[in-house]
Amino acid sequence: MTVEFLGMRRHMRLGVLDVGSNTVNLVVADAESGLPLPVHTWERRPRLAHRLPADGTIGDEAMRRLIDAVGEAAGEARRAGVNRMFAYTTAVVRDAPNRDEALVAVEKATGVRLGTLSGVEDARLTFLAARRWLGWQAGPMLMVDIGGGCLEVAFGRDRLPESAMSLPLGAGRLTREFLRDGDPPSPRAVERLRRHVRDRFAEVAARTSWESPRTSVAASKTFQQLARLTGAPPLRLGPFVPRELTARALRPWIKRLAAMPSPKRARLPGVSPHRARQILAGAIVAHEVMRRLGVESLRICPWGLREGILLRELEARQVPLGNAAWVPWD
Repeated sequence: MTVEFLGMRRHMRLGVLDVGSNTVNLVVADAESGLPLPVHTWERRPRLAHRLPADGTIGDEAMRRLIDAVGEAAGEARRAGVNRMFAYTTAVVRDAPNRDEALVAVEKATGVRLGTLSGVEDARLTFLAARRWLGWQAGPMLMVDIGGGCLEVAFGRDRLPESAMSLPLGAGRLTREFLRDGDPPSPRAVERLRRHVRDRFAEVAARTSWESPRTSVAASKTFQQLARLTGAPPLRLGPFVPRELTARALRPWIKRLAAMPSPKRARLPGVSPHRARQILAGAIVAHEVMRRLGVESLRICPWGLREGILLRELEARQVPLGNAAWVPWD
């Protein structure tokens, strides 16, 4: 899928290439705009996590899909006039036992050296995006993000969070590790997953001091789809329509999703076919996080990690204020 946004002057162009567990996304923005608004977007769905073994090793078929997708993205970036590109991969490659082999193979075939952001860096940048989207009126803010490989949680009052953590509780990872015995999975497998998420998150939350936030916000496609599933307005109405996910509305859906095979889930409002299998794990993680942190509802933020990366670069490129400057002062 390729979308062009017209009517903007051609300037220094920044590209962010995001290689995730299901999709490879390229977002291009004009540096002079000062905002992470795309002038060009591109997406492919190689589904790298599809049929990966439980340990996450990237096999020959997944490696081929990865190389093909990154090669296509590199060509698209050249056609879009990208001058500087930030290319990275998230947990699906970062945490793979053969990560280094995969990164070398991609660079050799495509010329693109993928970086690997840590989970905490991911959380900090996503928090920045949410802060800029919601503004300072959000006050002390809690941010949660469920990806394919990890769950990120961050809290802070400022531009960047005061505390951030990343846990291996991503929807794709948990589906591979716990829900492999059928479609739909057995009740025993679902219960094992719920107990694992509960125990793992409780262990960390007990050691972490969380101030009561004024605003609780969620980023990521998983939260967007769960919000739509529980009654939030559809995405086609645009990013400025308020959306939220409530724990009360989400709870009964866990049992319903657990009883459905993936093809039936894919016909539900907001659930995309390539996320249908892992949406159950995402719902379990989302509900446990909200329950454990005492959060009744989460505001859905359309900006995420890619926008956070662009914001960090754009805010570092501010034009000097004429002949005035900050100087050392003793």
